[in-house]
Amino acid sequence: MAIIIDMPKLSDTMEEGVIAKWNVKEGDKVSSGDIIAEVETDKATMDVEVFDAGTVLKLIASEGDAVPLGGKMAIIGDEGEDISDLLDGDSGGSAKKEKQSEESSKDDQKEEKESSGDKSDEKKDFDPIFGDLDKDKKEAETDSSSDDDDDGRVKASPLARKMAKEQGIKLSQVKGSGPNGRVTKKDIESFDGPEKAEAKPEQPAKQESKKPQPQAESRGTHEDVPVSQMRKAIARRLSESKFTNPHFYETIDIDMKKAIEVRKSLNELSDVKISFNDLVVKACAVALRKHQKINSSWMGDFIRKHHGVHVAVAVAVDEGLVTPVVRNTDQKGLSAIGAEVKELAGKARDKKLQPDEMDGSTFTISNLGMFGIEEFTAIINPPNACILAVGAIRDVPVVEDGQVVPGKRMKVTLSSDHRVVDGASAAEFLSTVRSLLENPMNMLL
Repeated sequence: MAIIIDMPKLSDTMEEGVIAKWNVKEGDKVSSGDIIAEVETDKATMDVEVFDAGTVLKLIASEGDAVPLGGKMAIIGDEGEDISDLLDGDSGGSAKKEKQSEESSKDDQKEEKESSGDKSDEKKDFDPIFGDLDKDKKEAETDSSSDDDDDGRVKASPLARKMAKEQGIKLSQVKGSGPNGRVTKKDIESFDGPEKAEAKPEQPAKQESKKPQPQAESRGTHEDVPVSQMRKAIARRLSESKFTNPHFYETIDIDMKKAIEVRKSLNELSDVKISFNDLVVKACAVALRKHQKINSSWMGDFIRKHHGVHVAVAVAVDEGLVTPVVRNTDQKGLSAIGAEVKELAGKARDKKLQPDEMDGSTFTISNLGMFGIEEFTAIINPPNACILAVGAIRDVPVVEDGQVVPGKRMKVTLSSDHRVVDGASAAEFLSTVRSLLENPMNMLL
């Protein structure tokens, strides 16, 4: 018995999936558990497996097609089995063509009605007070008698004759599409013959110089790139966050001199190289444990204070940003955090992250310091209440003990949801983060 393979729900927010790759072709034998396709969702590229053995009878969707949740992807069954009944409803193209044909027929009837000169229509256009409301049409009919002999013999609607006269078009040069070759309004609108320009009334020459006209864009100067499922999800979620969450921002400048020294010492001892971002992640995790309001979410009718500290780290991929989560971050050491972040970032770039590895964050960090960005603001990653934007470490002159000396400074900006967090709470959190990074041994004890 033939079985339809539907688009499965591969993530909690998925609405449709794009067939990234078929691993089978029609006629192939498959067994239960075989991976038949790779599907791009709003979060990652996932494998689709079959649960029944059989022969691939039909691949309904092609690579690159977007299939809605529960939509038909393929059909498997016994070799040679009749599946015509299962394909009913998948040939919507013919119905669409019939509809277009019907609409076209209606347009033709409308045009014929407009162009017909029956007396019933003329009566409708006469008003006892204002007189003949169809004066223009009658004038067009009168004017048409003064056309040349060729135009006079051409079958055309009064409206078409009027338009042709106004535009300087010879009706004898226009191919009619109406009944018996009758020239209609549409024929005049689409006509682009050489006589059109030649027959236009001469215009008096203007003394002023003509203004240069803007040049049309040359072909091939742009490229339209299809939007991936992940990019659609990013656009939707960030738009909702930016225009729904009342953001406010606070920035501080942190002295990173001691953090640089501690990192250098730790990397001499640790097999896992610790980055400055790992230090920031750890400092935020420790501070979140102390400042519960920051580690919260707006839930509409209530505010949820999270007991676990789960920090998401934004990772840049081709389609935008993904935010894998380091769970129970406050309970892990710097080496463990560094190793986990590197592993998750690698999965993100290879599109191998699973949905559960991106869900459940309580706070997010976005670091653009490696690109030389000194300061920026980030959009909150819902349902988090806050996100920290981390800039580059800068060489700047600072004053210490009345002397100007070289300094290492880093700016961080906290974006907060004002429904959950107030300015004072955000400032206290940033103060704790600064204290931990300026005295990093305190967060290692």
